[in-house]
Amino acid sequence: QVQVVESGGGLVQPGGSLKLSCAASGYIFSTYSMSWYRQAPGSQRELVATIITRGGDTIYGDSVKGRFTISRDTAKKMVYLQMDSLEPEDTGVYYCTAFIVGRGNSWGPGTQVTVSS
Repeated sequence: QVQVVESGGGLVQPGGSLKLSCAASGYIFSTYSMSWYRQAPGSQRELVATIITRGGDTIYGDSVKGRFTISRDTAKKMVYLQMDSLEPEDTGVYYCTAFIVGRGNSWGPGTQVTVSS
């Protein structure tokens, strides 16, 4: 029902910044929230940030709180993840998801973020 595609990943030095974008398409009216997840090599997938469609409340994973900011542009059907003060531990594939109550997440293909000197 909803498709999402991430962009904006790349290689950045520690302490640098990146802004990821997520473009949503399809039937998005029933979307409860949009989230960013990430998966480091050999690690489990973890929640990075969530924004609730109704009201715009945000939730952040403990490891990124204070450094990352999730935002949205409803008219453009876009969700963003501003990442500041990046650390090597932030390296991984970042996924955008659209959550629909009763159906779960619709996942994007992911975009690679590498933080390295």
